[in-house]
Amino acid sequence: MILYIAEKPSLGRAIADVLPKPHKKGDGFIMSANGDCVSWCIGHLLEQAEPDVYDPAFKSWQLAHLPIVPGKWQLKPKTNTRSQLSTLKKLIKQASSLVNAGDPDREGQLLVDEVISYAGVKADKIAKTQRLLISDLNPSAVKRALGQLRTNKEFVPLSTSALARSRADWLYGMNMTRAYTIQGKKVGYQGVLSVGRVQTPVLGLVVKRDEEIANFQPKAFYEVLAHLLTDNQEGFSAKWKPSEACQPYMDEEGRVLAKGLAENVVGRITNKPAEVTKLESKNKRQNPPLPYSLSSLQIDAAKRFGMSAKEVLDTCQSLYERHKLITYPRSDSRYLPAEQHGLAPQVIRAVLSNDAGLTAKADAPNAKLKSKAWNDSKVDAHHAIIPTEKTTNLANLSAKESQLYSHIARQYLAQFYPAYIYDETQVEVIIAGGLFTTKAKQELSLGWKCLFAKMQGKDNADGSDDDNLATLPPLKKGQQLHCERGELLEKITQAPKHFTDATLLGAMTGINRYVTNPEVKKILKDTDGLGTEATRAGIIELLFNRGYLLRQGKSIIATPVGVGLIHSLPETATTPDMTALWESSLDAISQKQLRYDAFMEPLLAQLQQLIEQASNQLPTALEGIKGPGYKKRRASSGYKRKGAASKTSTAKTSRKRSSSK
Repeated sequence: MILYIAEKPSLGRAIADVLPKPHKKGDGFIMSANGDCVSWCIGHLLEQAEPDVYDPAFKSWQLAHLPIVPGKWQLKPKTNTRSQLSTLKKLIKQASSLVNAGDPDREGQLLVDEVISYAGVKADKIAKTQRLLISDLNPSAVKRALGQLRTNKEFVPLSTSALARSRADWLYGMNMTRAYTIQGKKVGYQGVLSVGRVQTPVLGLVVKRDEEIANFQPKAFYEVLAHLLTDNQEGFSAKWKPSEACQPYMDEEGRVLAKGLAENVVGRITNKPAEVTKLESKNKRQNPPLPYSLSSLQIDAAKRFGMSAKEVLDTCQSLYERHKLITYPRSDSRYLPAEQHGLAPQVIRAVLSNDAGLTAKADAPNAKLKSKAWNDSKVDAHHAIIPTEKTTNLANLSAKESQLYSHIARQYLAQFYPAYIYDETQVEVIIAGGLFTTKAKQELSLGWKCLFAKMQGKDNADGSDDDNLATLPPLKKGQQLHCERGELLEKITQAPKHFTDATLLGAMTGINRYVTNPEVKKILKDTDGLGTEATRAGIIELLFNRGYLLRQGKSIIATPVGVGLIHSLPETATTPDMTALWESSLDAISQKQLRYDAFMEPLLAQLQQLIEQASNQLPTALEGIKGPGYKKRRASSGYKRKGAASKTSTAKTSRKRSSSK
């Protein structure tokens, strides 16, 4: 008997649907006519054991116990899914061979692998275990995936990476939360102070931004426009570019702060001759925007539709599991496997059947075109989020489901249109010895942009604002012009904006921009981020639920508790540098570029230092602040969140997986 172990019931049913019928349904499994069986996890069936499992003394929260580091790690069954774990253990024992059908990511790999390991499977059986990667729940796609099984051993590094992440989160979150909760009590704070390796740096980003805004001192700066005329009285404007001699009167952003200097330039250029000294025209082409990863979709949907990261994830999960209209949504990839291009005609046909309005202002998509999205070297376990071959009546979907489906579909269709082509002209003009510049563009071919007519007043899909470039009259190098007048523009520097769902997600996915240590910056790639595609939405919501963040309209603001916590922690725990390095290392483990021990050993040394630091100073920034929704418990049992289960190792950032029953 072949046993297919899916991540969740919906995936299990999708696999069973293409196996020989009739089926026999049991409690937590489906048996096919040929004797093969499909069963499933319900997310993680196992979880890290609580500290008191290792030593009953750890039930009491004491600084003397910290850091708690298990000598031999233990997993325990989750109470509410214990019966499904028992079913799987029996089936695993009976099976002649196993197939890991977890979701195509590191958590999906681990949660099935850990069940197989927990069941005590012998080495030879583990060696023969295969891997089934499914990103589309429609029968035709599942059948294709069943014909492309790979050995599960290929994915051991992926599982190891997830295991390292799980243990690192436990060690850091549990120890730091206990340390600061204990110290917080000493300054009168009544509640759990949840600290996590991802959630806390994210909170730190918000606190820092809020303080930058609060402390911002606006200042005036000045620009000069030259209004120019040709001999044919055709006009255009160019902006003054200050020379090096002006630097003493400028700020670090290159803005002129001295009004007198700008007024002098206005006076010098008004009613003076001018000359075109540089005229450079370049033909440019802009390829279609890549299909969406989850984060890029969340960011775009927040900007366009005002949807939170969690709303996008939940809606996509429904489109994937319930409606089978999109591929696996928890993807961090924006690329597609080359073989998937062969399915383009069917997918395009389904998309246009579902939403013909997508191409209302465009020519028909050309399925023979192949954009840069198809790139096997950039695809591993999962690919970009795209529509499936399934047709439906969009009226049967919720408003958000319909909105996101069409958004994903439009991005996919763009791959079958040519590049957007335009000429960009840069002009330099000398007036009274001063340099003035402008640039303009002329559209030659809209290409894929014809799909992206202004949507709800928003910018183009590629995020560019080059539509606002000036229109120029015919010009040539050496041409003489007349500066009719100079114009002084007085502007005020603007404070940074509060984070929104879109910009906070953008910060988490491109954390390199917020890392302060130059040595860490060198190590990180532009694509390194905090958390994973699957966890980012949950981390943001967690900070709201714990009372550390609140919303004011679209803005995300830190609460007094959030600010107090950040000011009580060492900088290492509140900035993204350390966590970004961890994420980079976890990715290296999954790519076979780093060993598990090489990640864990320095982590433990750093944790020891952090606990010592916590023990030696009190979180005075929390004095006088009451915890949100927490109540005092007996010291012998630690602190527990009101209404929560009896878990004291808070601050876990492990992925929550939905179950479809």
